[in-house]
Amino acid sequence: MTSLQCPARILVARHGEAEYETEVCSDDGGSLTMLGRGQAAELADRLKGERIARVWTSSLSRAVQTAEIAASGLGVDVVVREGLREYGVGSLAGTTTGEQEYFSGVFRQWAAGDDATRIDGGELISDFVRRVGAVLDEAADAHPGETVLVVSHGGAILATLPQLVGLPRTRGLGISLANCGVIELEKDADGWRLVAGLD
Repeated sequence: MTSLQCPARILVARHGEAEYETEVCSDDGGSLTMLGRGQAAELADRLKGERIARVWTSSLSRAVQTAEIAASGLGVDVVVREGLREYGVGSLAGTTTGEQEYFSGVFRQWAAGDDATRIDGGELISDFVRRVGAVLDEAADAHPGETVLVVSHGGAILATLPQLVGLPRTRGLGISLANCGVIELEKDADGWRLVAGLD
């Protein structure tokens, strides 16, 4: 079997629990809480038998911290990619109320098929999904026949993965991905396949 036929196994995890310096909505990276650090260490323990080749991560600090703790426990290197970042807050920066409802409404519009949906001052949701998907493709293409851990964010994961594996956009709505929760995918010459998660 050639390397093109050997699937890359991609384990996509949400970062550990984080806290933020300010209560206002921002694109701040946040820092892991003590619980979040423990979750990242437990993630590494759960994956010790999986022969992880490398950890890829979003550049936001809560994801980088999660990735570094997991990578240290697994004895592998970390690759940081801007493209795995969470959706930006756009015009919501500096606001203190209603952002979750607003985000949810925007994502529901996009899931219903509105490709022009965006938060004022933010990227199109469809561009966001393409951005995250492009990095997942890059990680898979760089590691045929290997297993890679990718650390990202709830919105990035739940908006992107259903589309990547051919499921309806609505599949990610209403799913609550736990901190350091993992969704397993494979990619080979035929494309992406969901192995476990998204339920």
